[in-house]
Amino acid sequence: MLYTYMFASSLVLLYPVYSLLFVETGLSVAEISSLFIVWCVASIVLEIPSGAWADTFSRRWLLAIGPLCAGAGYALWVAFPSYWAFLLGFVLWGVENALTSGSLEALVYEELDRVGEASRYTRVMGRARAASQIAIVVAMAVAGPVLALGGYETVGIASVLACVVAAAIALSFPEHRVRVESGEQGYLTTLRQGLREARLDPAVRWTLLMLPFVMGVWDALEEYIPLLSLEKGVAPTTVPWVMMLIWLGVTSGGLLAPLGERLTVKGTAVLLAVGAVVCGTGSLVGSFSGFFLLAMGFCAFQLASVVLGARLQDSIAGPARATVTSVAGLGTGVLTVLLYGIYAAASSGMSHGAVFAMFAVPYVVLAVVLAKGMRSRALPVP
Repeated sequence: MLYTYMFASSLVLLYPVYSLLFVETGLSVAEISSLFIVWCVASIVLEIPSGAWADTFSRRWLLAIGPLCAGAGYALWVAFPSYWAFLLGFVLWGVENALTSGSLEALVYEELDRVGEASRYTRVMGRARAASQIAIVVAMAVAGPVLALGGYETVGIASVLACVVAAAIALSFPEHRVRVESGEQGYLTTLRQGLREARLDPAVRWTLLMLPFVMGVWDALEEYIPLLSLEKGVAPTTVPWVMMLIWLGVTSGGLLAPLGERLTVKGTAVLLAVGAVVCGTGSLVGSFSGFFLLAMGFCAFQLASVVLGARLQDSIAGPARATVTSVAGLGTGVLTVLLYGIYAAASSGMSHGAVFAMFAVPYVVLAVVLAKGMRSRALPVP
């Protein structure tokens, strides 16, 4: 059911075309970036509180409510296409991100641990992420034809239905953990426990510092691929196919999770460095072949993200697992807001390809840091 949930929640036909909807509505790059920032801020505000809710109350219910919030946002976009409708939709999408981030990882890890299968977490989550990304690829493959036949309204209806199906599936998830004391006191205690572990445990702390950088940069860049495609001369109706190619690369990164389990610290550094080089090169290549290089770079970044996420779960020892995991989500959100702002400012004087290449540099820096072994305690070698 986990894989089905991940597939349904990501089978959103609006994913590959919503940037086009924004452009057709008349929004500038700066306005689109501001929407992305609002999206992240909404997630940031609720990220840690929602993690503590998941530890105190029900992770399963949060995983059901989240997609319904996102679906409501998608409905607003196609029913009332305007800057303010897009903004409210992104707020609702941010709520969905916060409710599911941390809740999903904690629920899966603890259910596996309950049956003595915690060692399978990396590959299970790798496959789950791959199921999500396969759904995105499918959405990208059919979004163009559906858009041509029925317009944004039909694309929006299909997206909302996918969210409703995901919510129904979430309610069937098992949840056998013994919950902490309910009520305000139990919630605050759980929140303090989670934040304390994130702050004081060296392995947890260092992984929480690295994971946002690994996840946040490529995830932020992905939002601008439609604009990069248009700059390279790709027709608007072909943009979903470009997105599909990129997400095939991301999906491959998730499926390679069993291989990633064997990566050492320096192996992770090499992976990030290679990803940075091919991503930066691909963004500067003027032909369509550049997108194949981008897909390879995103594959490397996704594999590194899955591996680091699994090692974070292995490092958490306390009962506030979702709260600690949400700290990583908070860090990713804060970094992403910064990246969106930098992208908006840089795009006023640089091409999209040059900005993409610039954003590959942080991965090179992180690779160098890891190669020197400065953070080996945060990445225990399997």
